[in-house]
Amino acid sequence: MSVLTFDISATEPEEGAPAADRLIAGDPRFTTWNIEEADGLYAGIWQATPGKWRIVYDEWEYFHILEGYSVVTEDGGEPIHLRAGDRLILRPGFKGTWEVVETTRKDYVIRL
Repeated sequence: MSVLTFDISATEPEEGAPAADRLIAGDPRFTTWNIEEADGLYAGIWQATPGKWRIVYDEWEYFHILEGYSVVTEDGGEPIHLRAGDRLILRPGFKGTWEVVETTRKDYVIRL
C-alpha cells in the first residue's frame, strides 16, 4: 500500500525514559508509536510526561506539537517554547535540553 495514515489504534506503543546519565529533573516517561520504519526514515507519534533531560541529535528530525507544552534549549541558545501547533526541525549536531512542562505529544519524521 502506498498510503499510511497516522492511526495509532493498531500500533503497539513502546515505553521508555531518558537515559539516567541525561536526566536533569523529574521522572519523565515516553510512549512512542512507530508508524513507519523504512530505509533510515522513521515516523510516528511520541508522548512524554513532565521532566527535563539532555538531548544530543545525530539524526535530522521534523516534528509538530499536537498537545502540551515543552521547552527545547540549544546549548548556548535561547529557549524555544513549544505548544500545540508549533513545528521545529532539529538538525544533526544539536545539543541541549528538552523540558516537558505539561505532558507533550508530537508527531515526528526522523531521517538517520
